[in-house]
Order: sequence, then structure tokens, then C-alpha cells
Amino acid sequence: MISGRNGSRLRPRAQAKKSQTREGSSAQRRFRLGTFCLAATLLGTAGCSAIKAPVPKDPDALAEYKAANDPYEPLNRKMFNLTMKFDKWGLRPMAKAYVWAVPRPVRNSLGNLVRTMNEPSVFFNDVGAGKPRRAGDMFVRWCVNMTVGLGGLIDVAKMAGFPHHDNDAGMTLANWGIPAGPYLFLPMGPSSIRDGIGYAIDQGLSPWDYVPRGYGLVSFNWAYNLFGVVHARSEHLDELDALERDALDPYATIRSAYQQQRRAQAEAIKNDNRATVPDWYH
Repeated sequence: MISGRNGSRLRPRAQAKKSQTREGSSAQRRFRLGTFCLAATLLGTAGCSAIKAPVPKDPDALAEYKAANDPYEPLNRKMFNLTMKFDKWGLRPMAKAYVWAVPRPVRNSLGNLVRTMNEPSVFFNDVGAGKPRRAGDMFVRWCVNMTVGLGGLIDVAKMAGFPHHDNDAGMTLANWGIPAGPYLFLPMGPSSIRDGIGYAIDQGLSPWDYVPRGYGLVSFNWAYNLFGVVHARSEHLDELDALERDALDPYATIRSAYQQQRRAQAEAIKNDNRATVPDWYH
């Protein structure tokens, strides 16, 4: 043992363990924000012609350019191609092996678990969007599934009339009238300036990142996040295979689908003025 300044005895192992816990609990937040910070750094040099697409002069081409809202298309396409290569040789084989090895009922339960772990962030975004009833439904849903549903493995709340709904900080910002901004393709997938900022906010809204943890729990958390990515990919194997096989321009198809989906989600949340009393109560 080592003496401290005030004469107290310090235990090196205990101190090292505490330091490791603090570092581990923040490591995941730093990693998650890494892709967003990388994109922000790259976009800081947006004046470079290799990153920013020139504005077309032809009226029809200009209209298409504005509709796509993709001024950083050269950079985005490079990121898309890199991501697709990683998917082909890494993520897709893992997802196919997961589907082959794990029966559908078990995959459904594991998917429920992952979704339940992410629902506190949905609750906070419902509050931030000024939708108290949505937030209340999500809070009840999370409490029921974390207890009666065995930590989320069984979606008991859905049976009781509290189905899952999506929300994130990007949608919360959209609900307050903040435009999406230019389209981006980040290592985590299609996004936009607004949704990229929202992604960074969502990492701070997850309560699990603030739970003190030792080395074992940090390792579990990394494994849990990797599993969430593989599980999500396994749910879209056929769709993405068909996209790569049939689409003339997979990049443009994904961009269009993403933008339409986000607009529809934002509109649905904005118009969600559900009753104070749930339907099953009547």
C-alpha cells in the first residue's frame, strides 16, 4: 500500500479498478460520437471539390439537385462504397450466420430485449417533442417489459395495449421545426446534418452509459452493441440483397428511401395527438 498526502493508506488495485471503471463507462460514449465527429471534421473542408458537388446550371438538373439535398455527394458516395464493402465481407456474413444458428422465436425475443434497452431514449425524446401521452405510454411500456417481460425478452406491454413506437433526437428537432439540412452518409448509415446532431444527443440520453461498471460490464456492453448491429442487419437481409441486385443506383435509392421515411416519421409524430386515456380502458 502507498501513503497519501494526508497519511491515509491507498490501495493501488482498488484505485486502478475505479479508474478502469470510469474510463470504461466513458469509452463507449467517445466511440459512439467518433463517427459523428469524423464526419463533422471532413465537412469542415467542404470547399474541396472532392467533397462538395458543383451546383448544376441546367434547370432540370438543378431541380433534381435541390430535391436530393445532397451537396456532399462525392464524399457520401465514397463513404457508401466503403460501408458496402464492409457489409459484404463483414456484417452480412455475421448476420447470415446469426439467422442460420438462431431460431426465429429466439431472435424475436433478443430483438425485443435490444429495443427495450433503447426505449428510455425514446421516452426522453417524446418528452422533448412535447408529446406527454406518447411519453407516458413509453414509460408504462418500459416498466412492464423490464419486470413482467423479463427484462424485455417478452413484449408483454404490446399485449396490454402499449405497442412500441420510434422516436429519436433528430425527430424531436424536426418536431420543433428544424430542417434536415444536407444529406450525409456516415459510417453508421444514411443521415443528415440534423439527424447526425440528433444521434450525438441520443448517446447522452441513454441512461445505461451513466451506470458505473467494471471491466466485465464494459465488455458486456461492447458485445451488446455489436449484437444490436448484427441483429438489425439480419432483419433486412432480403431487402438489401434485392436492392443491390435490382437498383440501377443503390446509393440514390437508399438516399431517397431514407429521406421519405424520415419525413413520414416526423409528420406522424407531429400529428400524434393521442387521447389521454388508452383505447383498451373504454
